Amino acid sequence: MNATRSQFWDDLVEDLGDPELLRAYLVESVRIETIDRLVNSLDEARLASNLSKADLARAISEEPSVVRRLLSPSHRNPTIGTLAEVAAALGMRVTLEPLPPEEQATVTESLRTGSTGNPEQLARDILAKRELAAVR
Repeated sequence: MNATRSQFWDDLVEDLGDPELLRAYLVESVRIETIDRLVNSLDEARLASNLSKADLARAISEEPSVVRRLLSPSHRNPTIGTLAEVAAALGMRVTLEPLPPEEQATVTESLRTGSTGNPEQLARDILAKRELAAVR
């Protein structure tokens, strides 16, 4: 690790010792991952259906800019209503699924208790998931 990354890493691991910062970090990490996964899946379904973004916008009675923003990597803060409408226009439904057991053991328990037994490993796991998602 370079000096900047090392300082970031040290600060992150230290911050994860604070219950409120731990919870905020976990909630934001899960939010980002979930929205990215949903939006990417919707865009893949749009492409598979040979629909333009404008076609999709018309299907949900929205301006094309709404769909462009939704599918833009730099602007992702959709409402569940918008996601559900777009999903329906693509023949899909937004559903909930349980976290895998290993995530339940780390993420869910850390959110509930405000602590983690190994903040460094938790940070590594979350950063690894982000890097994996960026590659996809």
